[in-house]
Amino acid sequence: MTGYPPPEPRPTVSYAACTVSVVPGYRPLHLDLHLPPGDGPFPVLLWVHGGGWLEGSRVGLPATVAPHRFHQRFLDRGWAVADVDYRLALEAHYPAQLLDVQSAVRWLRLYADELRLDPARFAALGESAGGHLAALAGLTGTGETAVQAVVNWYGAVDLFAFADAPGSPEALLFGGQVGGRREFVAFGNPLSRVHAGAPPFLTVHGTADRIVDVAQGQVFTEALRAAGVRADLVLVPGADHCFEGHDDIGGLIEQSIDFLDEVLPGR
Repeated sequence: MTGYPPPEPRPTVSYAACTVSVVPGYRPLHLDLHLPPGDGPFPVLLWVHGGGWLEGSRVGLPATVAPHRFHQRFLDRGWAVADVDYRLALEAHYPAQLLDVQSAVRWLRLYADELRLDPARFAALGESAGGHLAALAGLTGTGETAVQAVVNWYGAVDLFAFADAPGSPEALLFGGQVGGRREFVAFGNPLSRVHAGAPPFLTVHGTADRIVDVAQGQVFTEALRAAGVRADLVLVPGADHCFEGHDDIGGLIEQSIDFLDEVLPGR
């Protein structure tokens, strides 16, 4: 949940700044869609950025990830990538952020035929605060908002595990300290929303993460498995938040694609 560098050099965007949601009183929400070569239909990865729900945008990757050809690796393996925006916590409180991600899913599914996308193979990958939203998208989506797999990179999946401080990112997201609104926070807490019908999950988390403790990823994975959901866990030894200190982030991207190819095979 740290600052972000300028945008990485990206492959050509096939469809830029597509408006997926217009809520009166707020800025329009957009996505950029990158398509691989070929005729499709392509599986779709929704990239959900982090930033503590307070910063970041669809065009930003963590400084540690940006040099490792995130988009191109997915495109090379036949995946379309949609970079999605959502309202930040000082623009609107939760559940606005989840609704914005779901609007992107709905828009992509609505235009799937025209865009050569496979509506049965939608996945969400989020990092940090984006991991929180990607997890919720997987746990709560149904019908036109459903995603069929989730990759959670060091996501905030147990909001009750953070120190309950005024002005914390979690308090700003929910409009007040967590302790004073536990029932409402549980509505937006992935660990509280685990159920047997959830899609497959992969969690990738550094063991030395000082912002989102690795225990969050471990407990979340155990809860999914206890519910009968496929839940894989990759622990990255010695890595801090954003995989800081790890020397093979490209390999972690490839592991994420391997997981998605396995659980969402082509038809």
